[in-house]
Amino acid sequence: VPVTLLDVVPDGAENRDAVAERAVERLVRSSPPALMHPDRAKLIATGNVEDHLDLLAEADWIAEAVVERLAVKQALYRRIDAVRKPGSLVSSNTSTIPLSLLTRDMPAAMVPDFAITHFFNPVRYMRLLELVAGPATRREAVETLAAFCDQALGKGVVRCNDTPGFLANRVGCYALQVAMTEAEALGLTVEEADAVMGRPMGIPKTGVFGLYDLIGLDLMLDVCRSLQAALPADDPFQAVAEGIAVTHRLASEGRTGRKAGAGFYREDAKGERYAVDLASGAYRPAERPRIEAAAGERDGLAALVAWPDKYGRFARRVLARVLSYAASLVPEVADDPDAIDEAMRLGYNWAQGPFEMIDALGADRVLADLAREGLGAPPFLEAAAGRSFYRAAEGRLEDLRADGAYHPVVRRPGVVRLGDVMRTRAPLLDNGAARLWDVGAGVACLEFHTKANALVPESMALLGESLGAVARDFRALLVHNDAPHFSMGVDLTFVLAAAEARDWARLETMLAEFQATCAALRAAPFPVVAAPAGMTLGGGFEVVLHCDAVVAH
Repeated sequence: VPVTLLDVVPDGAENRDAVAERAVERLVRSSPPALMHPDRAKLIATGNVEDHLDLLAEADWIAEAVVERLAVKQALYRRIDAVRKPGSLVSSNTSTIPLSLLTRDMPAAMVPDFAITHFFNPVRYMRLLELVAGPATRREAVETLAAFCDQALGKGVVRCNDTPGFLANRVGCYALQVAMTEAEALGLTVEEADAVMGRPMGIPKTGVFGLYDLIGLDLMLDVCRSLQAALPADDPFQAVAEGIAVTHRLASEGRTGRKAGAGFYREDAKGERYAVDLASGAYRPAERPRIEAAAGERDGLAALVAWPDKYGRFARRVLARVLSYAASLVPEVADDPDAIDEAMRLGYNWAQGPFEMIDALGADRVLADLAREGLGAPPFLEAAAGRSFYRAAEGRLEDLRADGAYHPVVRRPGVVRLGDVMRTRAPLLDNGAARLWDVGAGVACLEFHTKANALVPESMALLGESLGAVARDFRALLVHNDAPHFSMGVDLTFVLAAAEARDWARLETMLAEFQATCAALRAAPFPVVAAPAGMTLGGGFEVVLHCDAVVAH
């Protein structure tokens, strides 16, 4: 897609386009890569907003991503409207300023063409795009943006109401602040809090304090102040908006996280890792917490909140407050639970959204935990007592809405989600390492589902068995899964165990069966399509190469 990038003119510079040109240079050099391929940089023309604003007359979509100051944005919109072509779409990448304020003094002709398109960083890797339209935004403009961002850019488009923080940051920032304050109150270290509110909870391993370091303490404090100013006084976020004292101390001293080389964690020149003591603000050697960090991953959230110690209480209190808060946002922020769940999966990489977590724990259990901790429950959560937020009905997925009734979860035309199929049907084949599903239209889907989707002999055995089932009953086979990573390759723990036992025959059998299954996949008398996403390594990559076609994300 040809793009023109315009930025400010640097003071006293001979090259008036230097800021935009440096931005493209950073894109090419960035690690991990910001572009799908370095050659894509050739599609970006550069210029500045003083000399080249007339180039906007050629643009179909003008995306504004300037500093988060209302007056600066409004002044720019007036200049844009003077040169843009009629009907061109204009959007802001703001994450903090409501659309109602952005359009307050906007030229009347621009208002119907204006929306908010909030991309999550890093944009290539984070799939969430929050789309906010105003009451005067043209329906065609919204649909065009949604379709283009979905189909051409590969984004997960979530439509949000025009409320502070929209969806993901409203829930995500509250979750971080709650976890931080609860960790301090219960006497947990930063490492302990991150170990609990990480993979056991279905949240990336950065956890709470590690994510603060990744984002930047100064930026997070700015976001929290913005939400604090925008939200009403009785919003639960206000009680945790200030966070804990050590965060402000670290930020004031320039210890703002990874970009500064120090935050809640730091490493010395020898690679030794240190963590901040939450009481003193001083660094001490980081420790690996002695907790069952795998319990949540292995046995689910119910096992996590059942721990009979401070870790279990931390998990219970954090989850009860965060899940309750998410439920309080329906229908103010979003009309249905699925939108909030989608935003947290795509924007914060949670394995499950808040309402999926409630269903995993049971709404009655969450309500009981809230009562035990002396916390109230929002009406929408109370409405789910004795039932669930999602259910399967006549082979389709439905979710509970604020009116107390279940409604179909609607996907975009042509979209089929394996996750929806898994919640509404039983697998055709299942051996614990892989499953075969009927996804409709005469297509079956083979899904690996081990940890990291590493391939074990059972994975390939079910793939081989599936080839026969598809030949009998279906028109085509899809090899796909809903996990963040398609497959990390052959399970090296299996290989290591066989090698340590000097069981070479077992290894040779595994390799021979793997190769035979891939050959059968390639020779199948029906179309086989691989749809991988994320890491697709080693043996997982070999499986993909033996399919007839690849649709990669």
